[in-house]
Amino acid sequence: MKIRSKICGMTRSEDALLAAKLGADAIGLIFFTGSKRCVNIKQAQEILTELPPFVSSVGLFVNPSATEVQQVLSQLPVHMLQFHGDESPEFCRQFCRPYIKAIRVKTSADILSAAKLYADADALLFDAAVTGKYGGTGQTFDWQLLPQQLPVAWILSGGLNPNNLSAAIAETGAQAVDVSSGVEASTGIKDPEKMANFMTILNNHYSCLTT
Repeated sequence: MKIRSKICGMTRSEDALLAAKLGADAIGLIFFTGSKRCVNIKQAQEILTELPPFVSSVGLFVNPSATEVQQVLSQLPVHMLQFHGDESPEFCRQFCRPYIKAIRVKTSADILSAAKLYADADALLFDAAVTGKYGGTGQTFDWQLLPQQLPVAWILSGGLNPNNLSAAIAETGAQAVDVSSGVEASTGIKDPEKMANFMTILNNHYSCLTT
């Protein structure tokens, strides 16, 4: 099976277009003002206009109000929501959109409890737990904390980059990955070579599995 990929923290349409050309399945737009990669509605519209068909757009929020989420959904064709804060399952599901719930991993118990609590999520996204941060830190977590089997779909995130991606896939068996800072030239600006290398590794891994 192809390993699915999302390149998150897009702030420029040219970066999103290149990600799509390289084979990314989804791009992420951050609507959390506490992030240096936050985009406004106008920026997001410009990015989504360039996005080709069959590439999903994911809107990322951190502890938003329902009104904030609805304002984005009313103005942008976002396919999926990603909640990266302390949102409850009831909050996440109220928007009638598929959603991803990010889990900041400290222990295996964090993963197992989240799998039960957010059973209706489209997927769980496992990220590094960094005090005061909600992702995009460039730090990994201990991949050995991941259980061998989970009853929900999940996405590996946290500090992934072209240098550690192969090892991450081999150790975790991840079928979906999420990257942001690991393919950047500077905060919010993607590096074409890093993105290309990252996607080449994914494609090569798929080729190895099918030959």
